[in-house]
Amino acid sequence: MYHIPALLHETIEGLNIKPNGVYVDATFGGGGHARAILDKLDKDGSLYAFDHDMDVRQNLIEDDRFHFIPHNFRHIRKFLRLYKLNQVDGILADLGISSHQINEGDRGFATRFDATLDMRMNATAELTAFEVVNNYPQDKLADVIYYFGELNNARKLASIIVEKRKEATIETTAQLISVIEPWIKGKRSRYLAQLFQALRIEVNQELEALKELLLQSKYLVKPTGRLAVISWHSLEDRLVKNFVRSGNTEGTIVKDLFGKFETPFRPINKKVIIPTEKEVEENPRARSAKLRIAERL
Repeated sequence: MYHIPALLHETIEGLNIKPNGVYVDATFGGGGHARAILDKLDKDGSLYAFDHDMDVRQNLIEDDRFHFIPHNFRHIRKFLRLYKLNQVDGILADLGISSHQINEGDRGFATRFDATLDMRMNATAELTAFEVVNNYPQDKLADVIYYFGELNNARKLASIIVEKRKEATIETTAQLISVIEPWIKGKRSRYLAQLFQALRIEVNQELEALKELLLQSKYLVKPTGRLAVISWHSLEDRLVKNFVRSGNTEGTIVKDLFGKFETPFRPINKKVIIPTEKEVEENPRARSAKLRIAERL
């Protein structure tokens, strides 16, 4: 399978789908969530799906109610306007990287393959992991590793990478791993996953795109409509949690003149929803998934 959708039942239930409603799957991927949404819609309902990874075209759904938009979800309002849509009944976003992207060794997403330092989800984008590793100033590279990978020895790693790239260009994932191998702390697989996560987030500007999606959802989702977001690491989940709580990604609570909290959404689930033991057993990659659902006030 291209990708097994995580928390599928919980997500579809949380969206509280209206049969004749208009919904957005902001991260189409393998189409698992999209198909489940379509199953809940009648002939008057519609689904708009976004994805900037062109590999997903193999999964497109032949259905008059389905509309594919080959762009990053950070541009969601602009492209929905082309369909004369100002508001929708619900938005779903399953963040992070798909099983397909991890299993495609030549794109540089996975630590177990030797591949070029690419890591672009959109193959037409200019910035690659090669550029980050070989051309970023040391301080900027250290910030990427520290803030997006949450690695405590980021400064040391950045200095080692900068020294090694003076001797020869670091072109592949295997070369990068070889350079930093002596400085790995803790469990090797987890450490490398965090380093690769940092580079991937920077290359694809993932957190900035998520912030833009969340802020636009305040205007896109109709009153009583739902926002459902599946995050895969603490950086994403923190932004979503802050937004649901406060209406902004910083988590700053704002009050109006009457002392009332100005929050556009209310959380449907007080505690974050995680996969059941049974789901993790059947789909081990789902173990990191966290779902938050909010309703537009």
